[in-house]
Amino acid sequence: MSRNRSSLVQSALTARSILIWSAFWLAAVPLFAFAGSVSERLHTDNVSARLIAERARIAPGESVDLALVLDIRPHWHTYWRNPGDSGEPPRIEWHLPAGVAAGPIRWPTPALIPVGPLANYGYSERATHLVELAISEQWPVGKPVIVRADATWLVCQEACVPEHGSFKLTLATGATAAPADPAVAGIFTGARSALPVADIAAAELVRGDPLLLRVPAAALPLNVTSAHFFANAWGLVEHAAGQRWRIVGDELVLELTPGATPDAVSPSGLLVVEAAGSRTSYEVNAHPSLGVAAGSAGINAESYTKTGSGADARADVGGPTGSAPAMGIPLALLFALLGGLALNLMPCVFPVLAIKALGLASQGGASAKTRWLHALAYAAGVLTFFLLVALLLLGLRAGGAAVGWGFQLQSPVFVALMAYLFLVIGLSLAGAVTIGTRLMGIGRVGHALSSGSGSNRHARKVHIGDFVTGALAALVAAPCTAPFMGAALGYAVTLPWPPALAIMLTLGLGMALPFMALALLPRLADRLPRPGPWMEHLKQLLSFPMFATAAWLVWVLSIQTGSDGVAAILAGMVALSLALWLLERTRNAAGKWRQTALGSAVLAFAAALWLGIGTARLDVPAALTSGTIAEDVASPTSRFDVAPYRPETLNDARSAGRAVFVNMTAAWCITCLVNERVALSGASVARAFAKRDVLYLKGDWTNRDPAITDYLAGFGRNGVPIYVFYPEQGEPRVLPQLLTESIVLKALEGV
Repeated sequence: MSRNRSSLVQSALTARSILIWSAFWLAAVPLFAFAGSVSERLHTDNVSARLIAERARIAPGESVDLALVLDIRPHWHTYWRNPGDSGEPPRIEWHLPAGVAAGPIRWPTPALIPVGPLANYGYSERATHLVELAISEQWPVGKPVIVRADATWLVCQEACVPEHGSFKLTLATGATAAPADPAVAGIFTGARSALPVADIAAAELVRGDPLLLRVPAAALPLNVTSAHFFANAWGLVEHAAGQRWRIVGDELVLELTPGATPDAVSPSGLLVVEAAGSRTSYEVNAHPSLGVAAGSAGINAESYTKTGSGADARADVGGPTGSAPAMGIPLALLFALLGGLALNLMPCVFPVLAIKALGLASQGGASAKTRWLHALAYAAGVLTFFLLVALLLLGLRAGGAAVGWGFQLQSPVFVALMAYLFLVIGLSLAGAVTIGTRLMGIGRVGHALSSGSGSNRHARKVHIGDFVTGALAALVAAPCTAPFMGAALGYAVTLPWPPALAIMLTLGLGMALPFMALALLPRLADRLPRPGPWMEHLKQLLSFPMFATAAWLVWVLSIQTGSDGVAAILAGMVALSLALWLLERTRNAAGKWRQTALGSAVLAFAAALWLGIGTARLDVPAALTSGTIAEDVASPTSRFDVAPYRPETLNDARSAGRAVFVNMTAAWCITCLVNERVALSGASVARAFAKRDVLYLKGDWTNRDPAITDYLAGFGRNGVPIYVFYPEQGEPRVLPQLLTESIVLKALEGV
């Protein structure tokens, strides 16, 4: 029984083998009929590829179409000549005998392939790329033409896989060409039907935001039901943005969102329209024009029908476009308010929290009216400072100066005077001098409030102190760019003065709101600790953040002016401290000792002021003027090969297809320095940069640099920090202003 079962199994296997081999040879018969016109089929993990000739025999002096056919794995795709936000188009390297030449790839009409918030241009299921092969008239009849080609392509789904294949065709030659092989005729017919049907040279691209593409309607089919424009080159349009279109008179007009570099690339591409259920494409070579708004074209933007996908797609992707972000004044005001609130949490404001903490504690037991007056005085100080800076900034901008938010700290004189101010505040809080009560409205304020008494003159001094506290808080916060704040400021500087000032004052209002909330919510104020001896100890303790801020400003000055500036500011601090000591020690003295002390103090003050102002005459360190970032500025990222930002360096790297990370920073921006320490100095980030061969460009805005100012404006920003990652292919991504290692790593990985 066992032997019979074995015989039956063996017979079944033999029959199965005969059937398989028979099927193979039957399938191979038509292949051998045109074996010279089809290469071996090459199988990769995701693509089945072959190179096909339309005819197996060609004649000298004529040409034949070849087709690289890529049959693509389901749900995967390859790319068009412009891949969109990411990807790489197929490439063919030909190895041909003398007398034989291959033309360029003729690209079939692509499809828009959404990939999350981005978009690619490419093909699914099958991509057929036609190439014309021309044979010289001198080619000997009867001598076969051996065609070799090495092709590369990128195939993607969630992951991308680079693949390649080598192909060989042997084409016979004769006095006349053979007819098209019937077995492949359908492939070539289908490929030609996917090519553009005509060129449209009379189109016009109106520069601006949005871009307007005008195409003569006479060149298009009747009753167009949809239209989409595929740009030939990266940077002309935002690939994922929606495209609105309308027939206006005798033109079809499309409204396009500008890309990263709309003025630097050719205004050409592929216009795809649908009419009567068929899809037709046209090569468009538009001529550019300037300064025409959408309304002048007779377009009612609200009446557009939005097509495509990904409208308003990427809040975190942008590039230098030279135009303001289209957010509108209401949204800009909201962003300014949120940015002002966030400023209270920024590292650059931490030193002033000492003054604010004492001011809040001193209000314990005060009446609602008193708290209101303190809050309003503080808010007035904040708003006054923001108003003055806004007027100065807008005035300089109107005069053509390339300045941005925080520009005041680009002046060595301003930095020196700020260092003096924080030294004085620190000495006052520490109790070394007693001018703090007059300057900052603190010291005996707690006693006055707790007793509920005090003269009007004393109350006025207190409110002046609150005003100065608010102005000082805004002064230190101004160089920082909090979340939401950058976009609002970048938009504000492009507006007329009234709305621009409204946005900047709203930023100040947001910063003052937390302090004012105590006046609006008495229950919160009642929970504050009562004044007592602890305030004096806290006051002295909080002098150290003031000294730390003064030390930080001296370091900023070292970046701007080198060691000569540091020597000048340290000598000025000594002179200023001497003047304050003389005044303190002789406060109750009389006669010539008081006069001598006053005279000496005036001389010391004058010397400190002269040394501080003199920093303006010092030369910028050679490390900055030569285009190399100062070593101490780059030290937080010393594990990277840091190159100074230059527009041409960025452009060269992008042209070479290299990934680039741009960090716009300044020595006076504490947020920038914290980000570099926390997010850009770890070993994991360094390994990720090295793995992808990312070029790290660092723009140092410590001193004024119009190139950096222009770069910031291109992203709708007006201050640092800003972090932008440019992948090898596709558009740049703007990272958040508060970084973590995970944010940087996800950006490098394309998450």
